[in-house]
Amino acid sequence: MILGMNSPLLDALLDAPELPELIEQAQRAFAREQKLRQKFYADITPEHKWEFIQGEVIMHSPALNRHLTASQRTYDLLSAYARVQQLGLVRHEKAMTSFPRNDYEPDVIFFGPAKAAIIDPDTLKFPIPDLIVEVLSPSTLKRDRGIKFKDYALHGVAEYWIIEPVAETVEVHRLAGNIYPAVAAQSDGVLSSDVVPGFEIPVRAIFDEVENMTALRTILSAV
Repeated sequence: MILGMNSPLLDALLDAPELPELIEQAQRAFAREQKLRQKFYADITPEHKWEFIQGEVIMHSPALNRHLTASQRTYDLLSAYARVQQLGLVRHEKAMTSFPRNDYEPDVIFFGPAKAAIIDPDTLKFPIPDLIVEVLSPSTLKRDRGIKFKDYALHGVAEYWIIEPVAETVEVHRLAGNIYPAVAAQSDGVLSSDVVPGFEIPVRAIFDEVENMTALRTILSAV
């Protein structure tokens, strides 16, 4: 339950004498937003990366090569490991994940066996992932560290990896309750996942081609 009885936001609403009017206004606003969301579903095309966030339709601009490279390397490693170990499903870039209010297209997503089982060849709106990876860019940084950080945590994304391709660092955020506690960014050492059992890769495997190929060979050697 997102708004518990000790929620400051809920407490503020319940203390407001204009509560009935606020509820009515919120319902009207949310109804308008849902109409826009249905139009968004009707209008989106596969040629671009689209997201629907807080009532706003966002079409992303082309990504820099460093962004694409970090995203692709992470996908290659995670997907190979999940397939070899038969642990679930990994998707990349244009898989739209539907949250209660928003629709996102994260850079890399992982679904464990339970959610992977409900995804079929015709799935367009994917369920909430178990792990999400976002690669930061100047145009997405505010959302990746803002509304997405909060929304992912509130709706049970067990791990959220944030990759900074310029600084060449990775943050592995693990869910505690319905928040992600602060963590230090890693520039070296080993990254490990609690969501994908046994998945461990060097940080440098995301940013260095030789390290990436070495890690990929290690994963595939288990076949």
